[in-house]
Amino acid sequence: MIALILNSWFTIRLIDVIDILLVAVLLYQTYRLIKGTVAINIFLGIASIYLIWKLVKLLEMELLSEILGQFISVGVIALIVVFQPEIRQFLLLLGTPSFMKKKQRGYLFSKLNLYSQLKLDINPIIQACQKMSASRTGALIVIARRNELFQFVNTGERIDASVSQQLIENIFYKNSPLHDGAMIILYNRIRAVRCILPVSGNNSLPADLGLRHRSALGITEVSDAIAIIVSEQSGKISLSKGVDIQIDLTPSKLKSILEEEFN
Repeated sequence: MIALILNSWFTIRLIDVIDILLVAVLLYQTYRLIKGTVAINIFLGIASIYLIWKLVKLLEMELLSEILGQFISVGVIALIVVFQPEIRQFLLLLGTPSFMKKKQRGYLFSKLNLYSQLKLDINPIIQACQKMSASRTGALIVIARRNELFQFVNTGERIDASVSQQLIENIFYKNSPLHDGAMIILYNRIRAVRCILPVSGNNSLPADLGLRHRSALGITEVSDAIAIIVSEQSGKISLSKGVDIQIDLTPSKLKSILEEEFN
């Protein structure tokens, strides 16, 4: 009898394998959407609360278990509210014809590489910023990390070119049709230009900082990217990371920061 019960428990059907694979794919694509964003910290926080709830239930701590249980019961609604931007992007991906193209998004787990990244060639970026600062050419350069920023790449013009000083300067030249908006660099390649970024609502920013600086702070507030700004009015070089922005950096200081962050 026991053998029959164990045999029924451990019977694996083909549909079970398909079910596991589909869940794995869903979890992987969800990770790709939220990696490098503040959303992943929220997700880990909710997962921690769920594990604590299970633990206090096991220890029969009735009052705390009841409180956490009520929180978990409305967790689905909370997840929809908190992850609304990510859910929207996921649904947009599902409706995009190129979603399953191997070259564009990777196929299943073919691009699963959680920590490695090409070493960033920062010298062309530093030299271009120095030149643009001297000529007071406005520029906004976003360097992506774990979060690939594909939803913002799709708002601009894809070029997928090597990072070079001349190309960066030509793109941001004031008469260039591509100079407006942000340049996004990913895996040591210029992926797109003229990209539209979210604007930060931080009211503590100095009044003399314009939309370019607010856009730089906006993208770093919601991702792990680094944004470099060259002011068109003053020629000053600034750098945004997280919720902080450093203003009036020298080229040597900028190089030091980028080397520490990427190399």
